[in-house]
Amino acid sequence: MKSLQELSDRLEIQDLITGYSYAIDFHRFDELDAIFTPDATLDFTATGGIAGPLPEIKTWLATVLGHFGGHQHLVATSAVIVDGDTATARTICHNPMWFAEPKRPPLYVGLWYHDSFVRTADGWRIAARVQQKGYLHGLADR
Repeated sequence: MKSLQELSDRLEIQDLITGYSYAIDFHRFDELDAIFTPDATLDFTATGGIAGPLPEIKTWLATVLGHFGGHQHLVATSAVIVDGDTATARTICHNPMWFAEPKRPPLYVGLWYHDSFVRTADGWRIAARVQQKGYLHGLADR
């Protein structure tokens, strides 16, 4: 049986995974500061993005996602492993994205997030996030 602490840890980690989706989809990129550690690294190269520290990623997201009329990061089936003050998770994401220009067909991105978490004085935070591509549908050159 899981302890109350482990159940609490898992819920806090799940809230971070969900919070990321909301911050991205509503373009509230400063909310990512409460989701990631200040020295977090993110790698989105598997789906055509960049890799780098959180401040660089936030700037890139604000630029790139402005080309879309909308998008939804639908996350599910997180496999979370808690080990004391660290944890890992693998989470599936289906991300339909539609362009601002109505004649362009939508883009569908399927991926997994591989996350490393650390417990901080402010609670759990994501220390690293790496994407693993599942599929890209709607881009002729990918």
